[in-house]
Amino acid sequence: MQEEPIEAELRSPFRRRAAAMFPALRHRNYQLFFFGQGVSLIGTWMQLIALSWLVYRLTGSGFMLGVVNFTGRVFTFIIAPFAGTIADRVERRRLLIAIQSLAMLQAFMMAALVLGGVITVWQIILLSIMLGIVSAVDVPVRQSFMMEMVESRAELPSAIALNSFLVNGAKLVGPAMAGVIVGIVGEGVCFLLNGLSFITVIAALLYMKIPAIPRQTSQERVLENLKEGVAYAFHHKPIRALLILLVMINLIGTPNVIVLLPIFARDILGGHADTMGFLMAAAGAGAVLGALFLALRKSVLGLERMLVLATILLGLSMVVFAWSTSLMLSLAMQMLIGFATMSVMASCNTLLQTLSDDDKRGRIMGFYTVAFMGMAPFGSLLAGVFSSRLGAPWAVVLGGMGCLLAALVFARQLSVFKPANTKESEMPV
Repeated sequence: MQEEPIEAELRSPFRRRAAAMFPALRHRNYQLFFFGQGVSLIGTWMQLIALSWLVYRLTGSGFMLGVVNFTGRVFTFIIAPFAGTIADRVERRRLLIAIQSLAMLQAFMMAALVLGGVITVWQIILLSIMLGIVSAVDVPVRQSFMMEMVESRAELPSAIALNSFLVNGAKLVGPAMAGVIVGIVGEGVCFLLNGLSFITVIAALLYMKIPAIPRQTSQERVLENLKEGVAYAFHHKPIRALLILLVMINLIGTPNVIVLLPIFARDILGGHADTMGFLMAAAGAGAVLGALFLALRKSVLGLERMLVLATILLGLSMVVFAWSTSLMLSLAMQMLIGFATMSVMASCNTLLQTLSDDDKRGRIMGFYTVAFMGMAPFGSLLAGVFSSRLGAPWAVVLGGMGCLLAALVFARQLSVFKPANTKESEMPV
């Protein structure tokens, strides 16, 4: 079914200006997604903060915080490639509705157990595993669905950058709301509100008018489709270069700062929990600026060269942050780290989706999810090892050097993007 004419949907001056700045918002489907997902992501961040506080309140153990975090993420490494393969075989909108419904169920289960006063750590771990599996399926499906909402490769960078803006904007709002709610009525209400927030994104998906996309009915098994996707990614040089860059950054780079942030806040900067909050907020603000910067771009031309600069900025900011003993300098470096990290991740996402064939986009987004999220648990373990042996500053310095090495490796591959850029004026295909 065709969308209504764009002009009919942009009657107000505000909406016309917004659509001019952010082309993805010209589409009714993406408008629905933007506002529905925005509300849902605030609830998601509320739940994440409430969950950490709940675990620490019940156990008083930093180790258990790590266990819950690990169990909630580790399945991404295994499941995401299969999820991407399935996304290429089925209608993505229906699959997303099912995924969001399961996430809503998980939130309501957490709310019922906490509000009922019967929650235990093992129940938390089991429900974290459930949510981790759901999230591992959600990310590649949702990312590959972007193209169906805007129907134009030229507007795909805007859609992806705006989605990144939603994630990081919610990161600024959700935790603050969670802190107030937990202090007044406890963690259970945060889980309940998160469950209710899924109604907005499910309703948005139901109200979308998605054109029918012909899909090849393959008799091949999922494993055969996955093998085909692996071969495609390996032999497609630009895609391979982007995935290697993501793996290097998320394995030996950014986890060092995230995991070791409490050490810097308390032992190096001489602060307390509020200091860590300021550092996290600075990184979040930088990420929001990075997302807006990318959302305002009109084309993906030159995005691969910007990736090199953003990765270098990330590495240098980490090195300076590692040796900073000034709160103001550390806040400035955190903002740059957030800006650079968002620029790298969203740019890689945009290029991968633009370069991918339509019938393989789900699988490529599955590999993107593994490189982005699946590496994080292992990167966290490496950060802990480096910190225990060398100290937190040297661990972050090593992470920064790893990012600079990643930038060098990727820069040597820039020539594989050049022939692609001459194929079409709007995007490197």
